[in-house]
Amino acid sequence: MSNDFRNEQRDRTMVAPPPALLTATNLKDQTTSLGEEMSKGYVKPLIAELIGTFVFVFIGAGSIITNTLTHGAIGLLGIAIAHGLALAIVITIFAATSGGHINPAVTIGLLVTKHIAPLLGILYIVAQLVGATLAALLLRAIYPQAVWQAAQLGTPNLAPGVSFGTGVLVEVVLTFFLLLAVFGTAVDPRAPKIGGFGIGLTVLVDILVGGALTGAAMNPAVAFGPALAGGFWQNDLVYWIGPIVGAIIASLIYEYVILRTGRADHQVVQSTT
Repeated sequence: MSNDFRNEQRDRTMVAPPPALLTATNLKDQTTSLGEEMSKGYVKPLIAELIGTFVFVFIGAGSIITNTLTHGAIGLLGIAIAHGLALAIVITIFAATSGGHINPAVTIGLLVTKHIAPLLGILYIVAQLVGATLAALLLRAIYPQAVWQAAQLGTPNLAPGVSFGTGVLVEVVLTFFLLLAVFGTAVDPRAPKIGGFGIGLTVLVDILVGGALTGAAMNPAVAFGPALAGGFWQNDLVYWIGPIVGAIIASLIYEYVILRTGRADHQVVQSTT
């Protein structure tokens, strides 16, 4: 999501080398160069997304299970803080490597606004889902079975009285706010340099509002990993439909209304000075 990363991704194209005598040395050099480009353009960012999502889900879902273990000692505020700080730190760590998406909904929002190549975006989502699943499996191995089952391994779920449609609406609104924070603090070239802390704080306040209603996932990987590892699939579609719809709406509004208007205003100011 960082501007430097997007510029690097945009500039990385597999340009064919100029005609040359294909000696063994030249062939070796070309192979090495191709391997370096692949590592820089795909392998390293995918590893960063996998590890980043792993850490985020481990801390976030882990805080929910620990809350069950301690009979509510952490509470909603503690869970919100754990999620928000974990995401802020992880994004700050990996922003220069992968952009620090850590969320399939964020990746989809950047896909529809053409900030990431389609193939790389799809691979990001796969890496995020794998990282979330590995984190959930580790949590399952660490905590007593009775505890993680009671906490449903941290899988988000709808509160009693919250319908499927209401759950989707809540996730749409929360993720809409999250993606505005992503674009406003990380994608927009005019954004303040605050790392991932604006995004993490948004997750924190979103959980304070929606945590008691839907679990405030805002992230399909947060639901997918624990659900797959623990077998808790109830209302899983809420956590795909809501975040993806909210992410797309916010991304399109920011990219084609706010960001383009800002660029036009900046050009007007430059032309008059």
